[in-house]
Amino acid sequence: MGILQEFKEFAVKGNAIDMAVGIIVGAAFGKVISSLVADVFMPPIGVLIGGMDFTKLAFTLKEAAGNTPAVTLNYGNFIQTLVDFMIIAFVIFMAIKFINRLKKKEAATVTPEPSNEERLLTEIRDLLKERK
Repeated sequence: MGILQEFKEFAVKGNAIDMAVGIIVGAAFGKVISSLVADVFMPPIGVLIGGMDFTKLAFTLKEAAGNTPAVTLNYGNFIQTLVDFMIIAFVIFMAIKFINRLKKKEAATVTPEPSNEERLLTEIRDLLKERK
């Protein structure tokens, strides 16, 4: 089998296409969540902590000299990223919890038909009860 044929079979399989769609939707969802964090959650948090901007927190390792910029350890960016991560993780957790709740409700409303084996076993059980 040629490499082009193998690639064609791989590319048109449902799993590869589902994965591609999942990645694209995931990237778009990531942008939505990032905007939610930056534009909705962080401003009130900033107000609550007195308007402090974490991204400006830094420790200077070496002062600027002439045209050479200062060397800084930007721990504020790390703190901001950590806060963003915690909020994103919480939002995703809540979204998954909501989706699972919907699935449980859907599963509870659909009662599967008993299989042929279950029906046959039920009939046998009922016949055995009648004999006693």
